[in-house]
Amino acid sequence: MSLPDNPKLMSIRTFLKRKADFEPGHRLVFTNGCFDVLHPGHVDLLQRARALGDALILGLNSDESVRMLGKGADRPLNTAEERAFVLAGLACVDYIVIFHESTPLELIKACRPQILVKGGDWPVDQIVGNDVVTKAGGRVLSLPLLEGYSTTGFLEKVRG
Repeated sequence: MSLPDNPKLMSIRTFLKRKADFEPGHRLVFTNGCFDVLHPGHVDLLQRARALGDALILGLNSDESVRMLGKGADRPLNTAEERAFVLAGLACVDYIVIFHESTPLELIKACRPQILVKGGDWPVDQIVGNDVVTKAGGRVLSLPLLEGYSTTGFLEKVRG
């Protein structure tokens, strides 16, 4: 069974064509992750990230990329296309680009966001792309996480 078209999911090439039409001063926010099982912590972070700018681009780890991160033999639980489809249902997510590398560095270099955001479990100096964004005059932020929510915690609860 296939999913309906997802207009928010696009290649980096398509995104860059759209970005060319942004107004001067348009503030692009970037974040990334696996988002394997969407939970309130994810939604909270994405909403706060989007509030920092005019558009939010989400770099989504491909299935291969999730496996490279060593999240477990059974991960991801949902395919990249399924995860992207669910994320596209959030009003705060404007664009989704799937990346296949272990980090989103090349994607960050290509889309050149003014603001780079990760969750509070990431120290700013360890956020991939920090140097790229700050050298271009942008900001890098580690936003506090909504306490009590994580995919790992959720899966531990489900597995008993």
